[in-house]
Amino acid sequence: MDVGLLTLLYFGLLVLCVALGLPVAFSIGGTAVIFILWQLGSNCLLLVAISAWEAWTSHVMIAIPLFVLMAYLLQGCGMADDLFEMMYRWMGPVGGGLGMGTVVICTIFAAMAGMSALGTITMGLIALPAMMKRGYDKRLALGCIGAGGTLGILIPPSLPMIIYGFLAQESVGQLFLGGIIPGIILSTVFIVYIGLRCIFNRSVGPAVPKEERFTWRQKFASLRSMVLPLILIFMVLGFIYLGIATPTEAAGVGAMGAFIIVLIYRRFSWNLLRDSLIGTLRITAMAGWIILGAMLFTHVYATLGASQFLQELTLKMGLNRWLILALTQVTLFILGCFMDPTGMMVITLPIFVPLIRDLGFSAVWFGVLFVINMEMGYLTPPFGYNLFYMKLLAPKTATMQDIYMSVIPFILLEWLVLILMMAFPNIIMWLPEMMIAAR
Repeated sequence: MDVGLLTLLYFGLLVLCVALGLPVAFSIGGTAVIFILWQLGSNCLLLVAISAWEAWTSHVMIAIPLFVLMAYLLQGCGMADDLFEMMYRWMGPVGGGLGMGTVVICTIFAAMAGMSALGTITMGLIALPAMMKRGYDKRLALGCIGAGGTLGILIPPSLPMIIYGFLAQESVGQLFLGGIIPGIILSTVFIVYIGLRCIFNRSVGPAVPKEERFTWRQKFASLRSMVLPLILIFMVLGFIYLGIATPTEAAGVGAMGAFIIVLIYRRFSWNLLRDSLIGTLRITAMAGWIILGAMLFTHVYATLGASQFLQELTLKMGLNRWLILALTQVTLFILGCFMDPTGMMVITLPIFVPLIRDLGFSAVWFGVLFVINMEMGYLTPPFGYNLFYMKLLAPKTATMQDIYMSVIPFILLEWLVLILMMAFPNIIMWLPEMMIAAR
């Protein structure tokens, strides 16, 4: 059969399964198994077992349950309340201060656990009621929480970066380091936007009344809440950068650090430990099946010869390599509106990563661009995950239209940062290259 038609049928069946609402892992793996039986024969079903062994015994994959466990423990330890109290004392007197402080706390949580849901849900429970009580515009309040939460998958440790590094066969440590500066830039852009908007229209983010403000002594006393988060961040990211630990080893250190923090906060309970372990098991099992499906899909795709066909076809079109890169980003953005971000990764990586390498670009650099695009996928309607989290947490007066409108400015800001990262690759590659040079 013609390779072009085979490619069309392969991806068409996958898209059909996803559109019918089948779980992503079974859509991907099921499509691969059907094509094994149809094109390669039943003897090649051994490829399923080989892919499972490769996916589930990888040293890198051990980092996923450890980082997830760390996130669950941090969510239940009460640290977020102390951090928000600190930001309230320091930034409350500033117009938009609570919104800017919310983004700062989301950034801190992002640097401790690689999940978007952690920052979004935690700040939705703590910061959203506080902002609404003080007269914040509901769209601004919802937007800064939803957008701040997405930083969890860009600023390391990031679960999507672990999956990308495994599937693309790139260094997870370099991907982590590549995401630090873009994550800080994106967080800063969000903060500046909130601040400027509140300068030009004070009613959307009023400052805390004078009678609710704190003395300098009370402000400095609240800085104690930053000690444990900074120690944990250094233990995870600092150990990786200094070469003391691999990402997997750093994940183990981080999980133990989170458990110690729970004990320090005196929040330990058997219910917390049980819920954290069950939540970790669920997410890890889901990730394991998705990774297996992704590997099997990629192996079958390469065996059919379609991967090479598409790369050669793209290169023969004679388009400028920067134009091709831009088209990949637009494609990812469109897919992010309608697909699960992990499913989007699985579908596109077999095509995009080999193509990017053939064009002479760094796959680490492209991986960070990919994750920035995934961030937008968490915000773009109709299927952005963070939109649904916010709907659950938002007051009854906030409609789904309010939630959609709240994220539009932040999506535009993410596009601005994405273009900046494309125009100046060294912003992403500076830290990874320093790590390589130091070794």
